[in-house]
Amino acid sequence: MSIVKKHKEVTTGMTNLMNHMSNDYNSWSRSGTEKRTDVAKIKVEMEKEYAEGLDYEINKKYIKVTSSTRSNKSVCCFVVITETDKKFRFGDILKPAGYGTPVRNFSRGNILENNFRGLRWTGC
Repeated sequence: MSIVKKHKEVTTGMTNLMNHMSNDYNSWSRSGTEKRTDVAKIKVEMEKEYAEGLDYEINKKYIKVTSSTRSNKSVCCFVVITETDKKFRFGDILKPAGYGTPVRNFSRGNILENNFRGLRWTGC
């Protein structure tokens, strides 16, 4: 597979991952408040703030996905971007062990397959 095609697939996969997390946050945010019009404006602002706070940085072996709100920044997940990993496939989603490293027990999905089975808005 060419590097250009792989870059396009990763970019598309990351966009889908961010959309999945935003949609999951919106569903969580609105649950139980469907009839409360007094909180609708606040919810919309919070949903916008969450979506705008999602970001990622590409490193040597992983893409680190982060969420920032106000002065807080946390790692949501890592995505494998090396083909030389002995345990995981390219595009696998891993839970964070800390700010700089993932848990390497099992995959929570794969961005290239649009599989986000183990991913919520809070991360893995």
